[in-house]
Amino acid sequence: MRAVLMEQIAGPLTVREAPEPVAPDGGVVVQVRATGLCRSDWHAWAGHDDIALPHVPGHELAGVVTAIGAGVRNWRIGDRVTVPFVEGCGHCEWCMAGNAQVCPDQQQPGFTHWGSFAEYVALHAADTNLVALPDDVSFAAAASLGCRFATAYRALVGRARLQAGEWVTVVGAGGVGLSAVLIAKALGAQVIAVDRHEGALAKATACGADHVLVAGGGDIPAQVHQVTGGSHVAIDAVGTEQACADSILSLRRRGRHVQVGLLPTVHPPVPMARVIAWELDLLGSHGMAAADYPEMLALIASGALAPQDLVERVVGLDQAAQLLPAMETATPAGMTIVDPTSAE
Repeated sequence: MRAVLMEQIAGPLTVREAPEPVAPDGGVVVQVRATGLCRSDWHAWAGHDDIALPHVPGHELAGVVTAIGAGVRNWRIGDRVTVPFVEGCGHCEWCMAGNAQVCPDQQQPGFTHWGSFAEYVALHAADTNLVALPDDVSFAAAASLGCRFATAYRALVGRARLQAGEWVTVVGAGGVGLSAVLIAKALGAQVIAVDRHEGALAKATACGADHVLVAGGGDIPAQVHQVTGGSHVAIDAVGTEQACADSILSLRRRGRHVQVGLLPTVHPPVPMARVIAWELDLLGSHGMAAADYPEMLALIASGALAPQDLVERVVGLDQAAQLLPAMETATPAGMTIVDPTSAE
C-alpha cells in the first residue's frame, strides 16, 4: 500500500510503498477513504508523543472494512465505518461502562500503532470501537468526527453539560474550535469565538458565533466579561498557556473550563487563585467513546449538525506529507481531509 512514512522526529515525510496491515485478533483492517489532518498529528511528528519509528501518522478516519480478525462478531467485509481516535481494549471496567476514551490499555492509530495516512489501517477491539456509518453521512464528514468534532461534542455535552441559553467562549477556531461553535449553537447556546486569524474568525461567524475576538488584540477575558458578564463554559481548543489562561479567566463565578487542546508544557501555569476563589470547575476531555456516537449521529442525520461544512479542502497523500510539518504555522480556516485513494 501507499503510506506517508515518518522516519525521524520532526523530519521530512515521504510517501512510499509499505506492507499492508493484517487484522489483529478482535480487530479489522479498513480501507481508508478519508482521514483528517489534525494538530494532534503535528504533535506526534514534532516529538511530543512517544512513537516508534518508522511511523505512519493519522488518527481521524472513515472507510470500508476489508479484513476481519478472529473473534469479531458485529462487523462484515464491506461495512462502512468510522472509529474514535481512542481504541479501548474492550474488556476493562472503563470500556464495559462505555468510557473507552479513558481505557488504561487503549490503542490510538497514528500514535501507538501505524495510522490512517495510508491506503489501509488496522484497528483494534472492533466490537467496542467501530461505529457504523449511515449511508447519508459521507466519508469526509465521518473522518472529521473521529477526533475534533467528537472531542468537541463530548467536551460540551458530556463534560461541561452545556445548556441552552448559556454563554460559551471557544478559544481557538481551528477544527476543534469550529466544531465546538457548531455544536454549541445547535444546543441553543451563545458563543464567543477567539482566534488570532481573521479567516478563522470569519469561518466561526459563518458557523454561527455570536461574537468574535482577535487573540492578541487586547485583554481577551476582559472583553468576554464585557459582553457576557463571564461565560458559563469556556474551552481551550488550542493548547497553549495563554489559551488555557484566557479560557479560565473568561469564566463567571462557578463556571466550567474544558481543556481539550494538548499542552506541550509538562506543568503549565494555571490561574488557580481564580479557580479557588470563584469555585471554577476544570474539566479534561479526551475524545469520545463509540458508545456515545449514536446521539451525535442522530443530530447529524437530522441536519442539526453539519460537520461537512467544516471541510475546507480534500488532498491526497503526497500533499498531506507536505502539509503536516507546516501545521504549526499554517492558517487554514477549516479542516483538511486526506483521501488516500486520490491520484492528486
